[in-house]
Amino acid sequence: MSESIVSATADGATPLRALRDVLVGPLPEIARRFSRLLAARWPHSALVIFTHECTGRPRKVAGAASVVDRITIGELDDVKSVLDPGSAAETVAAIGGVRRKVWAVRDPTDTLLVLVPRAPAKEFTESAELAALFGIVATSIRHQVTQASPDYLAESRAASSERARTIAELTASHESALVAVLHTLRSRGLDDTTARLAAADSASRALLALRSMQHSDRELSEEPAATAFSRLRKETRQLLRHHPAQVDYVPPVPGDVALPGEIASAALAMTRATVLAFTTQPALTRVRIAWTCAGSTLTIDVRDQESGELDTSALRHRLQDRCRTLGGELRIETVAGWGSRVGIDLPLHAPAAHPGTHRLAALNKREREVLALISAGKRNKSIADELGIAESTVKFHVAGVLRKLDVTSRGEAAALGRPTTDTA
Repeated sequence: MSESIVSATADGATPLRALRDVLVGPLPEIARRFSRLLAARWPHSALVIFTHECTGRPRKVAGAASVVDRITIGELDDVKSVLDPGSAAETVAAIGGVRRKVWAVRDPTDTLLVLVPRAPAKEFTESAELAALFGIVATSIRHQVTQASPDYLAESRAASSERARTIAELTASHESALVAVLHTLRSRGLDDTTARLAAADSASRALLALRSMQHSDRELSEEPAATAFSRLRKETRQLLRHHPAQVDYVPPVPGDVALPGEIASAALAMTRATVLAFTTQPALTRVRIAWTCAGSTLTIDVRDQESGELDTSALRHRLQDRCRTLGGELRIETVAGWGSRVGIDLPLHAPAAHPGTHRLAALNKREREVLALISAGKRNKSIADELGIAESTVKFHVAGVLRKLDVTSRGEAAALGRPTTDTA
């Protein structure tokens, strides 16, 4: 990595330090941090990262709102289609409804980077180095999604809920309008038959396109339960390929049950963590993994018939935060000399949001910790002592909490945070 990266950072950070700053922080803002890193060497007015890994927000954007707010998934799929995995190129594509020159990188993980160069655009150089930098960012995104951390799950669930609500409203509105147009155009009272047929055909195609958009978006944000379980089976076999224990898999009953993306990611991560905890028992010879979709709940059931020596405290610590984030329920049972059983119930639909839910999702882990202590009535000095940080740092985090929640007092912040902290 050349020294020009150093001059590209405002604080003179080393290349590794600058890249670390991109990777650390809330996932939704990674595009903005990456844009700042690239700005000097690849001047651009807009940047977008497109990944199917993040179901809540597959597009992560930075730059001019007049461009990034209009970029569609279809446009990004078109850019991706002209690039081979692991390649980078300058091309002309429709981005934000306008055909323009772009610099694009398609990582081997199938994550796409698109830069809209600043005018006048310079020659696209050092594409291999750009691809290498983006490869690290794409891998970081993939790992965060695979680990299904509470931070990622909270943000993804909030984004998915808002996205689904908006799409449903738009679909209903446009569908009603188009159906009304069709009824009018099909009226026998109109004389111009040719014009009526042509208009009816156009409106019909628009209606089909709208319904297709909803279906395409659903495919991005959901995964059939059977497909997710098949991935789990493949990953578990790889994890336990050198372990002597026999694994019995009980997949969900075949059907059309679709898991929201954040539920699928969490279910895989939590099941893997549970199975690995079971394998730490010295006498484990057999384990059973079952997923069941009943109504609006996914139930994960992992059990054995061994010594009952499962480390329940460590496993509960590892699973509880994810489970709470998704409004789920965790059960761990052990009977000495008999066996252990772990049950996890995950609701497929987000619970009704209290005011401020989407703003709460914008808080990072430390800010949520500070908010929880504010909601418990603690002052800055007590918060500093409990978290082991300086009081000045607490003031910094409190200011960040107030800004992200769009409130002006600690009392207002506590009112928004209390329902979350009480149920967690």
